[in-house]
Amino acid sequence: MAALLPPAVDGRPSFLLRIFATRAFFRLWLVQAVGATGDWLGMLAVIYIAQGLYPDGSNARAAATSLVIGVRLLPHLFLSPWAGVLVDRFDRRTLMVAADLGRIPVLLLLPFTRNLLMLVLASVLLEAFTLVWTPAKEAITPHLVPPDHLTTANSLNMAAGFASFLPGSLMFAALAGLSGWLAGSSSLGFLSRADNQTTLPLLFDALTFAFSAVILWRLPLPEKATRPDRAPPLRARRGVDLRGAWAGVTEGWRYAFVNPTVRAVNISLGLALVGGGMLVPLGAVFSTEVLGAGPAGYGLFTTAIGMGVAVGVVGITALQRRVPKPTVFWVGLVVSGGALFLAAASGSLSVSVLFLFVMGAAVGPVYVLGYSMLHENVDDEMRGRVFAGLNTLVRVCVFAALVIGPLLSAALRSVRITLWIDAGLIVGAGLLARRALGNKP
Repeated sequence: MAALLPPAVDGRPSFLLRIFATRAFFRLWLVQAVGATGDWLGMLAVIYIAQGLYPDGSNARAAATSLVIGVRLLPHLFLSPWAGVLVDRFDRRTLMVAADLGRIPVLLLLPFTRNLLMLVLASVLLEAFTLVWTPAKEAITPHLVPPDHLTTANSLNMAAGFASFLPGSLMFAALAGLSGWLAGSSSLGFLSRADNQTTLPLLFDALTFAFSAVILWRLPLPEKATRPDRAPPLRARRGVDLRGAWAGVTEGWRYAFVNPTVRAVNISLGLALVGGGMLVPLGAVFSTEVLGAGPAGYGLFTTAIGMGVAVGVVGITALQRRVPKPTVFWVGLVVSGGALFLAAASGSLSVSVLFLFVMGAAVGPVYVLGYSMLHENVDDEMRGRVFAGLNTLVRVCVFAALVIGPLLSAALRSVRITLWIDAGLIVGAGLLARRALGNKP
């Protein structure tokens, strides 16, 4: 690990070194930040193309948009265990580079798509590549930073993903406008044969993956980071050993149930995501129908939660060496659930906003510490399968929350009671985590 550390300047580590710990992790983080910005560009472009397939005012536009976003869940439901096995059995760097390169032709062909089926297939392919790339990145991360820097690393990873939405949105608006303007140029007339509002955004997205592939290929990695020593190969004498692959899948499932930390983190985060995810569709209803604050109130809700998450993540990053991770994990869940309950019980917009800020400040460290505890407690040869499973769990639970929340609210005829049930799920997740993790250091 010491070999990865860049030299100090005048005996004092540089600013970047104090934050990222190693040059190798800084490069990996930079790849994530650039790639996440490109992902937002790609997502917005796909939505734009889907809507452009149907005339204005058509109900099919909304249905097409929902479909191209919803189908991204399919690879996680059917391919996630197999992707985890690949990450644990093959060279992780090669898989990440292959996933980056595989996305480039899909993105370059998207502007010429005039068929919903092709757009759906492209969305599935893009998510399938992500399904391999993300657990490989999680499996490599612990090899690039010292053990006491893992929480900081996960905070930075989280920031790279979520903070890219604003620059991604602004870049899409700018590139879409420029793309449409260039389509009128005689020398660039080929743009008019494509969806001229999405050509440049998707081209830039493809360039982010090319950048990622180059950086990753040149990234200095310890040999063990690319493939665990004890990982048996999947290749049989002819073709692929499907029996060995299936054994790897079942081994991953067994490990997730037997390992107490993996089991506790997965169950707790799953319940918390279902409870907290319901706040997304129900927050607007609560703001409008209960508080009478309308869309402006909902905007304050989301802002308060986002600011709270940022404060909580910065706080746990600063205090990571002074607090026991399992204790902060379960206490954060209980506090966030309690804050949601009080926010829903309030009849005042300002009070609700305050408690939602507290909720965000408590739940931010939970997400970061959950990943950190898995990095620390999961065997290296199992990390691909564990993180592939966790990423699938996150998406499935959020999707379920978005569907279940409005249905439950309609059945109970009370958005407030539904939010109280959400809060109870989060508190219950915290109590389950306390029972499983206790006060382990």
